[in-house]
Amino acid sequence: MNAGNKDEQLRSTPIKGSNQSTVRGFNERLVLHLIRKYGVLTKPEATRATGLSPNAVSVIFNALEADDLLLRGAPIRGRVGQPSVPMRLNPAARHYVGLKIGRRSIEMVVVDFAGTISAMRRKRHDFPTPLATMDFVRSQLRPLLRTAKKRSADISGFSVAMPSELWHWSEDFGAPREEMAAWRGFDLEAELRELVPWHISIENDGTAACRAELVFGPQTHREDLIYFFVGTFIGGGIVLNGSVFTGRRGNSGGFGPLRVPDEPGGHRLVDHASLVVLERLVAAQGDDPGRLYDAKDDWHGLEQAVSQWIPRAARSLAHAIVSTLAVIDFEAVIIDGAFPDAIRARLVQEVESQLGRLDLQGVSRPEIGPGHFGARARALGAAAFLISRDFMIDQNMLLRRQPADKRAGRNS
Repeated sequence: MNAGNKDEQLRSTPIKGSNQSTVRGFNERLVLHLIRKYGVLTKPEATRATGLSPNAVSVIFNALEADDLLLRGAPIRGRVGQPSVPMRLNPAARHYVGLKIGRRSIEMVVVDFAGTISAMRRKRHDFPTPLATMDFVRSQLRPLLRTAKKRSADISGFSVAMPSELWHWSEDFGAPREEMAAWRGFDLEAELRELVPWHISIENDGTAACRAELVFGPQTHREDLIYFFVGTFIGGGIVLNGSVFTGRRGNSGGFGPLRVPDEPGGHRLVDHASLVVLERLVAAQGDDPGRLYDAKDDWHGLEQAVSQWIPRAARSLAHAIVSTLAVIDFEAVIIDGAFPDAIRARLVQEVESQLGRLDLQGVSRPEIGPGHFGARARALGAAAFLISRDFMIDQNMLLRRQPADKRAGRNS
């Protein structure tokens, strides 16, 4: 990153700290948040970004380093005064187990503080059931930890990413309704508590994938964006004020029901921009749809179906983007999904093309780019939830908690 650009961005950081010792926890989160955002940060840079005093920043840096959350880089010399020491996150500071329960596969990973996966277990299925899910965790957790060379005491939390109300839409992906209905009264958190000793959290899988992009992906410095994740169905997340906005029930970014005009085959986004649609096209060409979910398959030989699906999915996504822009003036759109990198690149390019053919009067065209984690985004996002909760600043929560008169800029 250009030093001048970084300095300008640091000065314009919308969140500021407080020099009162009573809010030290908030200030530490703020510094960790900024280091995660910029990669490395010196004490002078942190002082400019947060508005804290140099002494307060020094105390925070020393405390975070003492807690093994930060690592020192080589001193930056050649400037006036003492050399600055860049600090970065310590990947070994924390480790998490993330579990992704998907409609076509289940996946469990060990993730470090910087978002690197050190071990993974994965299993394909035609549809998920509570019994199979618990059997998978029970049989694979110990081998997973052994592969990652971690003990139970090294794990800071266990987080799950899964579709909300998994029993819905079962007929859309060919699952028996009665077996999927078993999820209705199933208390996953309580059942997992019998197997694991750590704190357990559960989040919508599309929101989790969005969170992985925000926490572990390259920083775009865009405060408001839409994130689409194309899986068996389609979901995603919304980022407002630089933080994931989950909504009242945690389902913001459930884009599947968005209406799509003039597209044969259905009037919802999920009817076109989803892998279940591609499954049908692959089956129609006489191939095995299960290949779409084989982690080692590059989709070679599926071009006939893929070349039909990409324009169809892209047209629908372009319409969905315009609809969301009419509600909130998003700066950027990120498109990811459970497919090979080359397919993602083609889909993003086609969305750009299709968006250019639509009437954009009244909305501003956003930047459109690819996500960075593909099929791993949801499991990574499970761990990202715990990092966000414990070590980052949620600006939406801050705004929500402020008195209305202060939000409006009036004195109380």
